[in-house]
Amino acid sequence: MIVFPNAKINLGLNVVERRSDSYHNIETVFYPVFFFDILEVLHSSDFHFQTSGMKLDLPVDKNMVVRAYKLLSGRYGLPSVKIHLHKAIPFGAGLGGGSSDAAFMLELLNSMFCLKLSDDELRQLAVNLGSDCPFFITNKPVLAEGVGDVFSPISVDLSDYRIILVKPPISVSTALAYSKIEPQKSEIPVSQIVMQPVDRWKSQLVNDFEKPVFEIYPEIACIKQKLYDMGAVYASMSGSGSTVYGIFKEIPSDPEENFPENYFVFSPNNINLPS
Repeated sequence: MIVFPNAKINLGLNVVERRSDSYHNIETVFYPVFFFDILEVLHSSDFHFQTSGMKLDLPVDKNMVVRAYKLLSGRYGLPSVKIHLHKAIPFGAGLGGGSSDAAFMLELLNSMFCLKLSDDELRQLAVNLGSDCPFFITNKPVLAEGVGDVFSPISVDLSDYRIILVKPPISVSTALAYSKIEPQKSEIPVSQIVMQPVDRWKSQLVNDFEKPVFEIYPEIACIKQKLYDMGAVYASMSGSGSTVYGIFKEIPSDPEENFPENYFVFSPNNINLPS
């Protein structure tokens, strides 16, 4: 079986408060985007895991896809499988690629082995793999609160727009980014701002991580400004970075030419997933 785990972007991100357990409560909108990894799983007499595309520099048992398999195998005694993961979504980029891979793996195994788990049951399992993993089970725009694990449906539609994703050869430490934040509630909630026309977001929709990350990595700030110079109606860092996205009414020709060769630049034909 083959599935196509997609990425997400954050529309705004407000770090609301520091919790007693040392985590932080946030408010953001997760929005799925038309940009995919490829995940294939086959029946096999022995367990195999292989990758292609972007190089993954981590032990096999730490990969989110393998963790998802072991989670279900431990509970339901699944037989061995052969897994091939083709990575196109950059890691450490604020795009949720690893979480998406894990969530899609749960869904694939559920179907492949006829486990008959409901979406609610899959979401409960996905929590064990990461706070944002359950989002990719539903895979529709949501307001995310708590530590990014409390979801409410939200009717944001960017189908009339196009997007450019730009990632420099930098990975931002999420722990470091949080350490530089002074939590504070926004005067206008993210959930209200995203209901306004996109061309009003620039002056109101803020990612709290941008200020500290831009101070450490000014080249990321330059990407955001470049996207505005290219005609974006809104641009922002996704999550704690380092990817910056620009939302356009029309994509400029040859967007890659505006950035250094060692930058990852991707412009899908659509923002929205197929309905």
